[in-house]
Amino acid sequence: MPDSHCHLDIADGPDGSWLSTEEALSRATSVNVTRIVQIGCDLPGAAWAVQAAERHEAVVAAVALHPNEAPRLAAAGELDTALAEIESLARSSDRVRAIGETGLDYFRTDEAGRPSQRESFRRHIEMAGRLGKTLVIHDRDAHEDVLDLLDEQAAPERVVMHCFSGDADFARACLDRGAWLSFAGTVTFKNAATLREALAVTPLHRILVETDAPYLTPTPYRGRPNASYLVPITLRAMAETRGVALETLCAAVAENTEAAFGGSW
Repeated sequence: MPDSHCHLDIADGPDGSWLSTEEALSRATSVNVTRIVQIGCDLPGAAWAVQAAERHEAVVAAVALHPNEAPRLAAAGELDTALAEIESLARSSDRVRAIGETGLDYFRTDEAGRPSQRESFRRHIEMAGRLGKTLVIHDRDAHEDVLDLLDEQAAPERVVMHCFSGDADFARACLDRGAWLSFAGTVTFKNAATLREALAVTPLHRILVETDAPYLTPTPYRGRPNASYLVPITLRAMAETRGVALETLCAAVAENTEAAFGGSW
């Protein structure tokens, strides 16, 4: 099984050193989670993602500027330079499969910072299309603007809605645009009935699974850092929500991940 969105560098850092990258990968392999998409969210993280993908057969990379990076970089006059560096990293290795996570985050960014977020998102959309990479979208409290910008910029062939957080209607709107919806440990939370309704209307061939590790740890392990070896917990909850056999869901998710990220690895 795959983990379609992970931050191994954060789990491996000084504030989260409970698991080294090697231990995280070993534990994942022990439960048959053998493929991981490592996500870079800023320039150091993007460079780390490429290096990790080159070092570890189980890992491929995604590189981008997180939407909350955009206002800071724009205020410093550094957004154009940073985007150029992201493109250089995306071109540097065939182990880079995606541009992401990019998008909009209206939870942490106020009105003053949103124009630069939207500009950064536009540039990432264009980059993904031009380079033939998958676009991995972060969307927090910005559903309609995300869709509007995707329509405005002509989205690339492959789009993944990371940590899908909308309701069934928003799921249908994303699916109408050809996106894969990636579900995280949040789908196991007691108060996530609306999210489970979205999962229920998502066709099997459009479902992905992720951890967003070290965040969004599934129930019953909330309160501890997340990691890829906990993917099976989320998958079991997803299979129950869909009313399908776990084996059926696993086979679909494995196939979907290859389709979404441009082949096997």
